[in-house]
This record gives sequence, C-alpha cells and structure tokens, in this order.
Amino acid sequence: MSDESRKRYPSDLTDQQWELIEGLIPRSRRSKKGGRPRSVDMREVMNTILYQCRSGCQWDMLPHDLLPKSTVYDYFAAWRDNGTLQRINETLVGAIRQLEAPSQEIDPSAASIDSQSVKTSERSATRGYDGSKKITGRKRNIAVDTLGLLLAVVVTIASMDDAYAARPVMKQLSQVKQPRLEIVWADSKYHNHGLRSWLSHQKNIRWELEIVRRPVGAKGFVLLPKRWVVERTFSWLGRWRRLSRDYEHHAESSEAMVRVASIGRMLRRLAPSGGQPPFKYRLTA
Repeated sequence: MSDESRKRYPSDLTDQQWELIEGLIPRSRRSKKGGRPRSVDMREVMNTILYQCRSGCQWDMLPHDLLPKSTVYDYFAAWRDNGTLQRINETLVGAIRQLEAPSQEIDPSAASIDSQSVKTSERSATRGYDGSKKITGRKRNIAVDTLGLLLAVVVTIASMDDAYAARPVMKQLSQVKQPRLEIVWADSKYHNHGLRSWLSHQKNIRWELEIVRRPVGAKGFVLLPKRWVVERTFSWLGRWRRLSRDYEHHAESSEAMVRVASIGRMLRRLAPSGGQPPFKYRLTA
C-alpha cells in the first residue's frame, strides 16, 4: 500500500527524508533464471520499520494499512545482516556533522562510550543479571560523537563487565572507520587494567581513552563534563518505545533496532517534518 493511499502516521518519512536514504537501499537482484521482479515499495518498508520501532508494537500487530510482518521482517533481517542499516546510520552521521559540527568534518575527533542495562522479554535468546542495576536482561554498549550521534553499538548480556563489553564497541572505532578520532571519554567503570592492556595491543586503535571521574565528595546525580552527551543519547533512544526494554530474540536485532531509532531521529534532524504545533507554556494565574 502506497503512502498516498492511506492516512499518514507521524513516523512516516517525508519526501525530503526519503530522498536522503533512497539511494542507500539495496536494489533488487535479477537472477539469470528470471523470476518475479520486486513489487514492494521500499519507502513503505522503511515506514513500517520506523512505525514498529517508534510505537513499540509487536510485529504481528502492525496496522493493516502498513505492510505485513511476512514482508517487512524479511527486509529488516536482510538489512540487519548485510550492513544496510549501519551504512545508512553512518551516512546520516556524516551529513549532520558537516552541517553542525564546528570542524564540519564527517569523522569526529572525540567520542564518548557508555552502557545501559535494560530488561528483556522472556523470549530473549540470551540475557544475564546485572547485580549493580538489579536488572535481568541485556546491556546496550554505545559510542557517540560530541553531537550525540551514534557511532557504534553492541548488545551483550547484562552480566558482562562493562570494560570487557567495551572491546567490540572500540573495535568499531578503529583507524579505518574513524581516522580523525583522537580521544574517547568514559566513566570510572572503564578504568580497567585488562582493557588498557587490550587497547595497547590493538594496532588499528590510535586514540586515547580518558576517564572522566566524579568530583570528590559528590553525591547523587552529577553532570560530568564531556561525557554527559552519551547519557543524553540514551534518553533520545528511550523515546522510541521498542527500546523501552529489549524485546528482540537475538542481540543482533537489538543492535539493529538501536540503529533504526538513530536513523529516524537523524532524519528528523536533517529534514524536520514541520507537522508538529509549536510548544507553548501554559499560563498560570
């Protein structure tokens, strides 16, 4: 069903937003043996994935005027596995950085890393217990640039130590992918001799890990300089209801959903829909 033949959802892509990512969607492959050509509207596939991530509904409970699970999930799984969602995310990060970053460079020179433990459903294939947060589920480990844009994400069981779970995230911040990166900020849970030793043996990692510590004697929540950006990104992602907890069966799907939320947020940042009324404070007597 085309976007023009149904009522628009707030999560639907505008024409300008679709133009930003249309060229990044893989084209249909033509077999030498022939076969039926693709008839599915790729824009509607993306609209359905964004709706599911934004609303948090189950795949089987998608609205009837959107594409069915039997169609959309196959594309979601394919884009998850072939790196399409990651490429779209990386492209949009570069586009925003060229517009908003002080350096106007596509690649950042600084980043922040952190983790977030979330509960999972009983259908999750893997989960663990985070004794610190008293949560049974999984742990989202992400790295963001100074604008809060997603650079890397790895989902592990919640019981995994943060310093160990950070290794696959840091591998995504290699010299090849982030050539300008010079420093990565982290909190005290990443002050780990094993992690330092591992970093010293990574030939493709040339940036420095800097631990941002809490002020001496501070109690309760403290806004840490430089590192607070990654906390804000977790808040942004939390607005997408599919991420309110980890509903995915596989950790790879959890990572893909984080990228979907990041893509949706960046598309609105690059091309605002303009459909929302301006916020007004309520007058009080």
